[in-house]
Amino acid sequence: MSEIKVRKGEPVERALRRLKSKLNREQTLQTARAHRRFEKPSVKRRRKQKAARFASMLKLRHAED
Repeated sequence: MSEIKVRKGEPVERALRRLKSKLNREQTLQTARAHRRFEKPSVKRRRKQKAARFASMLKLRHAED
């Protein structure tokens, strides 16, 4: 479970923003949403391939700059 400590004098909104960014980095919400329903292995494989193609496209695009 992810946790953050609220710093002295820190607004709650900023602490929530830090918590949300930490959850995004750890992909906690994405895995929880993925476990809500069953995903067929073929659909999971297709989704992962699509993400890999997108990542490689971004890598190629930024390598040219």
